[in-house]
Amino acid sequence: MKRRYIFLILILSFFAGLAVASFAGFKDFLPALLRGSVVTIKLTVMAYIVALVLAFAAGLAKLSPLWSIRWLAIGYIEIFRGTSSLVQLFWIFFVLPEFGIMLEPMQAGVLALGLNVGAYGAEVVRAAVLAVPREQYEVTTALNFSRAMALRRIILPQAIVAMIPTWGNLFIELLKGTALVSVITLTDLTFAAYQLNQSVLRTMEIFALALVIYYFMAQVSRIATSALEERLGQGLSRGRA
Repeated sequence: MKRRYIFLILILSFFAGLAVASFAGFKDFLPALLRGSVVTIKLTVMAYIVALVLAFAAGLAKLSPLWSIRWLAIGYIEIFRGTSSLVQLFWIFFVLPEFGIMLEPMQAGVLALGLNVGAYGAEVVRAAVLAVPREQYEVTTALNFSRAMALRRIILPQAIVAMIPTWGNLFIELLKGTALVSVITLTDLTFAAYQLNQSVLRTMEIFALALVIYYFMAQVSRIATSALEERLGQGLSRGRA
């Protein structure tokens, strides 16, 4: 009931924002901003998938007993957490072509954001795996599970539930961070708003509407994350019972 109430408020707020936008006389600008929003959503989802893959690979690699694999993961995590995401984007889009690697703006944006968020997510994965009660590890030993089977069937299902809130926050941060790609002329929501403002010089109205759209997308993501966490948590509880 609480989620439905919050979602209703969000819907009403969104359409109230659209009504204000129409009254302000720039409803003709909305289609361009919505097209930019579609690009932002696509970029966010694709970069998030890349980040998930890298985070699980690096997070589990950091727990590896093999020092070479462990230090490879540490190197990736430290480099992408310790440097500017904007500089990382510039390196991928402007420097890689010097080595013959040409990427489209969307590809560069997905790769740069995915690498950056994946480095933060790797620590989330590692911490969640380590937080699983030791008794669960003892169960896998008693059942004579291999390390891979223990992770897949016992450890990760519990760790994933613990990761969801943080991964939900990372998704929202990624959504907001997509504005960086406007500097490489990818027509996301931010760049679409910038182009409109250059044409009509309605700065306050255009960027106010862009803020409303960003806020709406972030809140929908937050509600979806809460619903997923609750659903998986119930499934895990039934499994234990």
